[in-house]
Amino acid sequence: MGDEYADQAVIRRLLNESRTWAFVGLRDNPAREVHTQARLLQQRGKRIIPVHPAAETVLGETGYAALADVPEKPDVVGIYRRAEFAGAAVDEAIAAGAKAVWLPLDVVDTAAARRAKEAGLEVVMDRCPAVEWALRR
Repeated sequence: MGDEYADQAVIRRLLNESRTWAFVGLRDNPAREVHTQARLLQQRGKRIIPVHPAAETVLGETGYAALADVPEKPDVVGIYRRAEFAGAAVDEAIAAGAKAVWLPLDVVDTAAARRAKEAGLEVVMDRCPAVEWALRR
């Protein structure tokens, strides 16, 4: 994969300038990594939007069953699904008008990342927001 989807300028821009992150796969389960990452970004001033078929309220934010149900365009869509399901979520992010997608560690779908880039989205793949936040200092 190389660094094509780990451009440090893109990572810094998304962490520094984005305001709204939709988290696909976010439920009210603090034991899950997506919950940890959403909480971290929320603590750093980002608005988080939970997206999960259960549509639960998480970290005080209203949840939605699908990205298509979210009433605003998120700056970044974090896709916390297994790699085999990531492509469909990337396509939903494109359709929802997101500006970027972020696929966490071990979630790699190069074809979906290419589709997102071709649609004009910025793409970060196989990277952890918490680790990148610590490294940006």
